[in-house]
Amino acid sequence: MSVAFIHKHTAVMSPPIIPEIKLHLATESIPIWQKTEDELDVIGLPPPFWAFAWAGGQALARYILDQPEIVHSRSVLDLASGSGLVAIAAKLSGAKSVRAADIDSFAVAAMAINAALNNVSLDITSEDLLLSSPPAFDLILVGDLFYEKNTAARCFDWLIRAKAQVLIGDPGRTYLPRGQLEMLAEYDVPVSRDLEDAEIKRSAVWRIRNC
Repeated sequence: MSVAFIHKHTAVMSPPIIPEIKLHLATESIPIWQKTEDELDVIGLPPPFWAFAWAGGQALARYILDQPEIVHSRSVLDLASGSGLVAIAAKLSGAKSVRAADIDSFAVAAMAINAALNNVSLDITSEDLLLSSPPAFDLILVGDLFYEKNTAARCFDWLIRAKAQVLIGDPGRTYLPRGQLEMLAEYDVPVSRDLEDAEIKRSAVWRIRNC
């Protein structure tokens, strides 16, 4: 059902600063929020984060595509992958393996569809990885996950414990712990006014200090 829904309510397009990658994305924000609950006759579903190329994810994907040596021949985890944008960018840039993780079943379906669209293979999981110790990867990627206080704190504590390099893409979310991070790059990312408070979001790629 989720696959049919995604095909019905999205269009294939490239994110504004990532012309190399095509994704199934929503063209409007509010209608797809409503349709997700109305058509599935379920109340309280999580917002369809998978249906949008968020600014932080775009920044991180752009950084990886421009500097493929960061991921080349490395094992990579894309945490809270959503549409799979960052995971796909890592695979296209030569990562040895890429696990794309998201607890939303629609995101899992969207990642599979988008990976096939871009002719890449991803190891996709719906497991909540934050419930256990960080698995062994060379590199962990996190795109735009610091928008909610509890989620941000839980995620960052987990990342600190990971024995891996960590890169974070973020457009200035409130709960990003900037004092513990080092900025690597910045991008101006065009976004929809339906989703953000500006038409251009200045978005950065960060790494945890001493990683």
